[in-house]
Amino acid sequence: MTTDVIDQLVGIQPGDPLDSLRDQRPNARANAQASFDALLHSDELSHVSQRERLAVAYWTVALSKSPTAAFYRDLLAADDAALLSALEAALPGALTDGPYGDYPAGPLSAENVDGLHWQPSPELAAAAGPRLAAALAHTHLLVYRPRDASADALQTLQDAGWSTTGIVTLSQLVAFLSFQLRVVAGLTVLKGELA
Repeated sequence: MTTDVIDQLVGIQPGDPLDSLRDQRPNARANAQASFDALLHSDELSHVSQRERLAVAYWTVALSKSPTAAFYRDLLAADDAALLSALEAALPGALTDGPYGDYPAGPLSAENVDGLHWQPSPELAAAAGPRLAAALAHTHLLVYRPRDASADALQTLQDAGWSTTGIVTLSQLVAFLSFQLRVVAGLTVLKGELA
């Protein structure tokens, strides 16, 4: 068995009890790694560059306040240390609690919660460029205000130069990382119980 990213993030070694547990769901394990590879080691970079993928990945996990941010931080540092510095400088002003957002008019509207509507600072926008800056703002929306995802939010990305395929890839990346963070958190708890 080769160690996959989830194993690496949790600290699962071959032969560990969690390794045996994960082996009981080989398709889930293989598909999680295949998703990581497709989104972060793709040969198709015409719609979303590697720099953009790594920046959005780091931003997603950093906004989620996950200990896995160090892994994605290192990936981005190897690609663009200046962009990483700009993201780290912007992070304290972007962190909040959530989820926020509004439901359509109806019985769920009673659960509407207003929260931070973050936009990149001029310094971050200059380091990232307008296209990536729009993607970072959209990532913030997906992490903290998913109820507010809308056609207008997608239009903002298109206006910044994102293609439909690029927007789908960005959304898949944020969704995958949200899934990965939950799997890692759950397996970390199990690891503590099995130790």
